[in-house]
Amino acid sequence: MHFNLYRETASCYNIRQEVERLFDTILFDLDGTLLPLDTDEFTKIYFHEMTKSFQDMIGADKLAHNIWAGTKAMVTNLEKKTNEKVFMDTFEKLIGGDLSAYQERFDRFYDDGFLKVRDFVEASPLVKGAVSVLKEKGYSLVIATNPLFPRKAIYHRIEWAGLDRSDFSYISCYEQNCYCKPNLEFYTEVLEAIDKRPERCMMVGNDVEEDMISSRLGMETYLITNFLIHRSKGPIQCDHRGTYEDFYRFVCELPGLG
Repeated sequence: MHFNLYRETASCYNIRQEVERLFDTILFDLDGTLLPLDTDEFTKIYFHEMTKSFQDMIGADKLAHNIWAGTKAMVTNLEKKTNEKVFMDTFEKLIGGDLSAYQERFDRFYDDGFLKVRDFVEASPLVKGAVSVLKEKGYSLVIATNPLFPRKAIYHRIEWAGLDRSDFSYISCYEQNCYCKPNLEFYTEVLEAIDKRPERCMMVGNDVEEDMISSRLGMETYLITNFLIHRSKGPIQCDHRGTYEDFYRFVCELPGLG
């Protein structure tokens, strides 16, 4: 009788383990997750290069103010308008003039000055290895980066991470997305685009407030700790956490799909 009870308990445990591994889609943050990157250092270099690109059009302080204002507008927006439109509408109001010249300069910047950020980042072999293992095992991979940047800026950073954008079935960017982290609307928008239920997904990111909030929709979560961002300093709630090395071991132990 005790043996049968043990077998039933073990069987229930195995079933529970299988249920916990029902996800077939992995959503990744980009900066500080797929791409090893210190956000503060990135921001410093980003504004330095952008100031140089716009120096004949607008002063450094005014440019920074306008960009941060546009960023705040994107993050707080809950209307069905693309982040690009929200940003440009805000920027246009602040300059009080023709936006077209600025749009052209922004576009040129992401093909020129922005590329200098590349010198300050280095791809992680463990990240590349984890992505390769997940692809081999049949998982669908998504980049769910905060869509504050144009598509080309995100494509550049994917390349800097040593990855190929064809590795991913969906990549968020400000031309197509209408919401930002930490709003749950962002995750709902991504889930609708990839036609997945949250229970079938795991979110991997390094930002406690922006990435782990996806668990509220029912996603499993993995917190990458190498470039941890934790603003509130309160208790951290996530299903898994670890370094790049830990995550690589984690994906190696995942079952194959198919």
